[in-house]
Amino acid sequence: MKKKYYTIFFFVVMVVSLFGFKYINKTGDTTIYKIPSIEGTYKFEYRKLPDGTTLKPPKVMGIQTFTHGVRNFNIMWTDKNGKHFSFSVYSNYKFTDSTYTETIHFGVMNDEISGKGLTYITNQTKTVPIKYDGKKLEFKFPFDPPATTFEGNKMIAAAKGMFTDYWEKIK
Repeated sequence: MKKKYYTIFFFVVMVVSLFGFKYINKTGDTTIYKIPSIEGTYKFEYRKLPDGTTLKPPKVMGIQTFTHGVRNFNIMWTDKNGKHFSFSVYSNYKFTDSTYTETIHFGVMNDEISGKGLTYITNQTKTVPIKYDGKKLEFKFPFDPPATTFEGNKMIAAAKGMFTDYWEKIK
């Protein structure tokens, strides 16, 4: 008799757990994915502009590293008039199952192209939602225009109406 109650109890717990997860998740998808590590060094490969033009180094150059919760990002490009834009950042980052949080300790932007000159960013924290489908990790860096997709050893950063940058993980 006890065995029958244990079987019924186990069945009820499983059903409640399954339906409870679907209710909480609100998508009906009961698959739980572990956020992949993005750790490594990514080298800028090329940039596509909205008009179809492709720019490669030395017109646009960049490198960024994610390691042990630290992000170091550097990019520079030159416009057709020889003016430069550069952006460098030292920050900490953290993922949860649903968010990416970044704290910029020091960032400097030099925008000769628009004439803004130097801009400094210090001690700012922002959090953005992430999307992970088991294959692609997608989110928008909190302080940058591009929406970013990590898939395998590739990273694509797309700033709507501006550019799409292609990066490759080199280590």
